[in-house]
Amino acid sequence: MHYSDYKTILSPQNGINLYRGCTHGCIYCDSRSKCYQMKHDFEDIEVKRNAPSILKEQLRRKRKPCMIGTGAMCDPYIHLEEELQITRQCISIIERYGFGLSILTKSSRILRDLDLLKAINKKTKCVVQMTLTTYDEDLCRKIEPNVSATLERVNVLNIMKHEGIPTVVWLGPILPFINDTEENLRGLLDYCVNANVRGILCFGFGVTMREGNREYFYEQLDRFFPGLKKEYIRTFGNAYVCNSPNHNHLMSIFRKACEKHGIIWKPDEVFSYLKQFEEKEQQLSLF
Repeated sequence: MHYSDYKTILSPQNGINLYRGCTHGCIYCDSRSKCYQMKHDFEDIEVKRNAPSILKEQLRRKRKPCMIGTGAMCDPYIHLEEELQITRQCISIIERYGFGLSILTKSSRILRDLDLLKAINKKTKCVVQMTLTTYDEDLCRKIEPNVSATLERVNVLNIMKHEGIPTVVWLGPILPFINDTEENLRGLLDYCVNANVRGILCFGFGVTMREGNREYFYEQLDRFFPGLKKEYIRTFGNAYVCNSPNHNHLMSIFRKACEKHGIIWKPDEVFSYLKQFEEKEQQLSLF
């Protein structure tokens, strides 16, 4: 762990990333890619120490509230968050100033901040997004070893359902020759339907690989799935998008299930929902 001070924290798209790097150990993580120009080891977390104070000033300068997103590049509930509470501080500021929140994680640690999520959702809209990749708990512990297993994440979705907080699931990556089965997909979709998720984001049934994350992914294949790296190299070469041979079949099942249960699934519609600010009760101006 090391600390850095930033001059700005809010992106032009109103997104924030509070840490750089991760300790969840997901074998497929794109954030390891060299294109992101991380100058430290991926597990040596960079903590944006002054993120809360900068966020406060940037939100105060905004003319009107909007949705604030976090979790796109780094999970806001990595292990260090238990101690540092950078994420909780920022969510508290978002709630205080009347902004909405769209937060993406794989961790049940988000339940620690349920009080703030409920407070935001009472005023405007809070959307909890959860990544699901596999219905198989044992497989989950191989490909995502240091974070909440699938059933723990599903429990979060069900708690949010009970609290009236809308949820969106990021479905994937679906790793070719590993979890790209109809059984896996239907199991995950059943979880989503039972949790009454508002939307599911799926960009295809496969995985993306580029310099940096490809090498790490192949190391983990050798560790957990001996011989499978050769199959990947033979099938995909150096391709960036590596779709499952079952892609079309799985996509058909996915679309039909979403349409049957009224779940939004087209990426542009899901992102539009995530970005749409709602005002549920009159707020005193803090601007």
